[in-house]
Amino acid sequence: MNIKRTAVLLGKEFIHGPKSFMFVWAVIAPIGFTLIATLAFGTLFSERPKLGIYDKGDSQLVLNIQELDSITTKVYDNTSELKQATENGSVDIGIVLPTSFDDAVKQGESVTIEGYIWGESLAKNRTIIPVTIADLVRALAGQEVPVEIESVTLGEETGIPWNERLLPFLVLMGVFFGGLMLPSTSLIDEKQKKTLEALVITPASIGDIFISKAILGIVLSTFMGIAILVLNNAFGANSPLLVMVLLFGAIMAAELGLIAGALIKDITTLFTIWKSGGIFLFAPVFIYMFPQIPEWIAKIFPTYYALQPVVEISLQGGGWSGISTNFFILVGLDIALIGVIILVLKKSRQFRS
Repeated sequence: MNIKRTAVLLGKEFIHGPKSFMFVWAVIAPIGFTLIATLAFGTLFSERPKLGIYDKGDSQLVLNIQELDSITTKVYDNTSELKQATENGSVDIGIVLPTSFDDAVKQGESVTIEGYIWGESLAKNRTIIPVTIADLVRALAGQEVPVEIESVTLGEETGIPWNERLLPFLVLMGVFFGGLMLPSTSLIDEKQKKTLEALVITPASIGDIFISKAILGIVLSTFMGIAILVLNNAFGANSPLLVMVLLFGAIMAAELGLIAGALIKDITTLFTIWKSGGIFLFAPVFIYMFPQIPEWIAKIFPTYYALQPVVEISLQGGGWSGISTNFFILVGLDIALIGVIILVLKKSRQFRS
């Protein structure tokens, strides 16, 4: 690989790539499906998590929570009003702060908070609010304090809302459609127009060509993954970790695209394989759509290891400990696919310079 030649080729890819139909379709299709899904379920640009508080004393915690931009806070005058607000969905979670709450936590005493959860609230809201409260209590006390929220679910319990079930499909589509199809269609087009042969006999190596096409796919793929999460208001939790996971998922998508582009002769065949083999990529999505399906089935498919960390972070508020194993498997798969690409190049006569 020559960095200078790769940079020149990459520049041409960024100039000419966005003019292709596949590039435009890779942007429009995932966003279009996302807008349809979010409009159908009323979650487009959904509001921040809503917390209701009834303070029996005069806690500084209430003022600290109200200063946050990430949570909408409403204060109620008594427990019955708080319960009613939670039951009808005015707030996602309602908490009752006991008298002398601040004194108890500052002395390191164990404190129990009475809480109520709206049955139809989103899973990420149920995660964000308790985590935020725990962080603020720790800051207020100046030490780690054992605080427990004893919660009761009010209203109808809906299980997993469909907008959350569909999010994995939208993310996977955003990441893998562009990341896979852009490099593969570009390579196939170059082969059909004989321009690839012309490039190979120049000082640029086939490795330089492949890397430049892969980088464009990775950039588009990562951007689309972020865009889908932003549109679904699911990007706020641990953003740097999410971007890292999306990046390695995009690398997998681009690698599969390079392999497909190297082995497939024409666009028609590529789309036929995409239609019939799409189940191989999107199978893990059905596990999230229908939780009654055993999760071990999803682990058979490689895209699970790109999808599970995203779901864990964005919907469940998880961190590194919850995704580390699957993330390392994802990295291992990416490395293994590099070996497959090298093998394909060595075996294929059309890529020998």
